[in-house]
Amino acid sequence: MERVKTARDMFYFVEDVMAMLGYSKSKSYKIIASLNRELEASGVCICDGRINKRYFDKRYGFTEPEPTKTGRRVSV
Repeated sequence: MERVKTARDMFYFVEDVMAMLGYSKSKSYKIIASLNRELEASGVCICDGRINKRYFDKRYGFTEPEPTKTGRRVSV
């Protein structure tokens, strides 16, 4: 049986943002609010005081860039 995802699995909370960016609690809340406004403007449902992990990682460059597909194999 597959494990059910919890809020901790899907969202970063203010403490997480503080640790990753090194900001104060109030600055971290402002960052979360700003990112949530961006998401809400694009029609995504948001939760106050937390931010979607994938969106945060994408915006702050914490994700690995996807490899480009050239259609060719490279021999090493």
